[in-house]
Amino acid sequence: MLDISPVLLLSSGIIFLLVLARLNSCLFTPLLKHMDERAKSIKSDLENAKSNTADVDGMLAEANDIIAKAKKEAAVIREEAFNEAKKVADSKLELAKSDIETKYSDFKDSLDKDSKALKDSLIAAMPQFNESLKAKLSSI
Repeated sequence: MLDISPVLLLSSGIIFLLVLARLNSCLFTPLLKHMDERAKSIKSDLENAKSNTADVDGMLAEANDIIAKAKKEAAVIREEAFNEAKKVADSKLELAKSDIETKYSDFKDSLDKDSKALKDSLIAAMPQFNESLKAKLSSI
């Protein structure tokens, strides 16, 4: 029925093993080596990414510290500028108040002099008013 030739079977087996050995040395070994290298490369890239993440976190914390210090310095500078501006404004206000007080006292003195002069002139003119009043009364 089936004629199996042992030489042909043996030669097919040997050719199969030779092809398998050749494929192993030319294809599978370099392919596995490339896959291992790629896995190592991916692993090292992940480790580098983690270290970069740690570096970024450190830099972010440092940047936040710098921003906090800058905000504190800005607050101090703003407070100093406010206090200095307040001092300047207070000095200008005091100067204006003293100037107004001086002008007010001068005005008051002038008003007192004018009212005294008016009183004196009215007192001096009082006899004339009395005479004109008597003349008006007598004419009625």
